[in-house]
Amino acid sequence: MSKAKARKAARSTKATSKHSAKPKAPPASKTLKRKLPPTTTGPTPKKAKASKPSPQIVKPTIPFNPHERILLVGEGDFSYAASLTTHHHCTSLTATSFDSSPALLSKYPHCTAHLSSITAVPTSSIHHGIDATSLSKTLPRAARTYKYDRVVFNFPHTGGLSTDVNRQVRYNQELLVKFLQSAKKLLSPAPPPSTILVTLFDAEPYTLWNIKDLARHVGLKSITSFAFPWEAYPGYEHARTVGAIEGKGSAWKGEERAARTYVFGLKEEVETGTEEGERE
Repeated sequence: MSKAKARKAARSTKATSKHSAKPKAPPASKTLKRKLPPTTTGPTPKKAKASKPSPQIVKPTIPFNPHERILLVGEGDFSYAASLTTHHHCTSLTATSFDSSPALLSKYPHCTAHLSSITAVPTSSIHHGIDATSLSKTLPRAARTYKYDRVVFNFPHTGGLSTDVNRQVRYNQELLVKFLQSAKKLLSPAPPPSTILVTLFDAEPYTLWNIKDLARHVGLKSITSFAFPWEAYPGYEHARTVGAIEGKGSAWKGEERAARTYVFGLKEEVETGTEEGERE
């Protein structure tokens, strides 16, 4: 082989070797983050706030049913008794006032409509001149021979104008003790247990009367107490002892004040029941 052919063959072999070599891997490329184009539908919506739970509606406590025999003592203008008849449909109501009929009409001239709504129920009755501390003696014979499921005295007060707080407390405690002693004799022994209900303003000096202690003193047991629901008795307005005429000009309204009802029963009837408690 000539030298020229030998050199040509060597170049051809070198070129083939070069092209058969493995190619180098390209360098790793960096991952690029793509930016999303801005939205054109408006501002980013705010996260919705968690809705607050709706406040729980507390059902007012009505301590009787329409067919129970109920005795009301110390009624003022009889608006409470009228509400029981008209709105709660009580059918066996005995409503009484300490005032005589003429005194009642003089102090509360507007009470005639309330009296009419009560007497419209044939099985209900109204009596005047009834002493809450001596029910067995001052109630008519027909009314005192009954045994009642509920005996109710709303906002008892001696009506004195004394500014001596200690004297007022003592006088009203005496009133309550005599009333409780008198009322317990008229409670029905038949189950469910009959009760005495007394409602007082939930503030001094009324809280100083210590009505629970007075009830225990006369042999009664405190069963429960609850906030008096003014709104549950449409048409009821607290009537002051001095009357609408004598108290004219005063901005004082009982129904704008917090009050509490205390429930008492005979010990032998309630001792087997639930323990004393308070409700809102």
